[in-house]
Amino acid sequence: MTHVTLRSEFESLIDPYAPVGQIGTGFDFTEGPVWHPTLHYLLFSDMPADVRRRWDARRGVAEVKRPSNKCNGMTYDAELNLIVCEHATSSLIRERADGRREVIASHFENQELNSPNDVCVHSSGAIYFSDPWYGRMPVYGVERPRQLGFQGVYRVPPGGGAPKLLVDRYLFEQPNGLCFSPDERAFYVNDTVQTLIRAFDVEPDGSLSNARVFASGIRSELEPGVPDGMKCDQRGNVWVTAPGGVWVYSPAGELLGKLRVPELVANLAWGGPEFRTLYLTATHSVYAIPTRVGPRHEPYMTARPASAGNAATSTSAAAAPILSGEAMQIDPRRCAMIIQDLQNDVIMDGGAFADSGAPAHARQQRVIDNVRRLAAAARSRGVVIIHVWFIVEPGAPGVTLNAPLFEGLVDSKAMVRGSWGAAPVPGLEPQPGDFIVEKMRMSAWEGTRLETILKATGRDMIINTGAWTNMSVEHTARTGADKGYFMIVPEDCCSTMNADWHNASINFALQNVSIVTNADAVVKALG
Repeated sequence: MTHVTLRSEFESLIDPYAPVGQIGTGFDFTEGPVWHPTLHYLLFSDMPADVRRRWDARRGVAEVKRPSNKCNGMTYDAELNLIVCEHATSSLIRERADGRREVIASHFENQELNSPNDVCVHSSGAIYFSDPWYGRMPVYGVERPRQLGFQGVYRVPPGGGAPKLLVDRYLFEQPNGLCFSPDERAFYVNDTVQTLIRAFDVEPDGSLSNARVFASGIRSELEPGVPDGMKCDQRGNVWVTAPGGVWVYSPAGELLGKLRVPELVANLAWGGPEFRTLYLTATHSVYAIPTRVGPRHEPYMTARPASAGNAATSTSAAAAPILSGEAMQIDPRRCAMIIQDLQNDVIMDGGAFADSGAPAHARQQRVIDNVRRLAAAARSRGVVIIHVWFIVEPGAPGVTLNAPLFEGLVDSKAMVRGSWGAAPVPGLEPQPGDFIVEKMRMSAWEGTRLETILKATGRDMIINTGAWTNMSVEHTARTGADKGYFMIVPEDCCSTMNADWHNASINFALQNVSIVTNADAVVKALG
């Protein structure tokens, strides 16, 4: 999916071909993403389902709170307490690490708030939040009458206290996403119904002044999407959900470009070890996109516990691993395991390529048993497992016939989506928390979301396993090495058409781009 560049500055913020990787799906309506800076997981809410979930590299998606009071926007304060907008209770809540639940705001002038929707924290500790009435509608909240006759934006002083209304009572129809500029001199609030963003000056006492329209006409008759979630990047650009995905505005209000996303996007947040991955909550799914820019610094982003024991999760600062000899050591937090092309058509009797000798060599290598054993050990230690499958649609549209390999695949009607041949071999089916990457090339990298997953999960070491040692495995190792990843090839977890081809690849080409070892050594190195 290609993003839309409208001004050249856009391409300094994101690659126009940056892959949009799906990290979870099957939800009702996702919202409120926020990244924990030390424990490296993403929290997000699913309002209609009344549940809060998290995603991390080890467990994938897991449920953490049900009921969740139909929570919406979330952030952390400088002490890493979770700040939550609850639709069902019309309250803004603080959840402390010890489990205590504190009400930050629930009323204004003795009337219940409508339903706090989005929230951010100023460097002073003051909390700003929007209060549309979506949480009093069916599905997204609990249907009930409104007590306030307007929809406002509020500030809670540092240390707590009654919320103060910051804007004219009737300025907004449905105030929604909000964010500060990097220097906190400007504050942005969007209005979903009016399809615009307003900017304000932030006064020394925290109040807002000089209301003005920053961007308008954020609508389309052709694509779904409205102003909802909104964040500011470190350069002062404003990223807002909009038709087709996310629109990006310069500090001067110029539309720079548009991110294209397969589903309607409700909210967004930066995360990952260096806060360079943009996570998008998009209706039924959550997506991740690598960016070239980081977020406006939020107070929680540099909060750290007393022990700085999390440095190893940052791939840019981590030392090179020990990957040779008896002392081989692999940090599971930096590692992903690829299981590539181990599909029925490739290595099973009765498959499209059975006559190639591949099934016999796979048995000789005990590749299914070895990969299954290694994957189980890797999962138990928190290694990310990524299944890479060659998948074509019926008739093989989009497969170029520029090489004998692809010609043979098309002629054999192999690897067709939904067929027995395209399915993973028995014993190597994906497990909960695993990722699936589809390709139409030998390498696992070309035209896939593989690198999105690796960047989003902070992995720079790859255990490279699968079929076609001298083709898919070798191509993936070569490209991975070029990209700066540490490539590890357990040779007994790979197979091809015959032992001669396998050994030629293992003993020559792969020695120059990877560490060649075996399954037992990798299990031991993972600790």
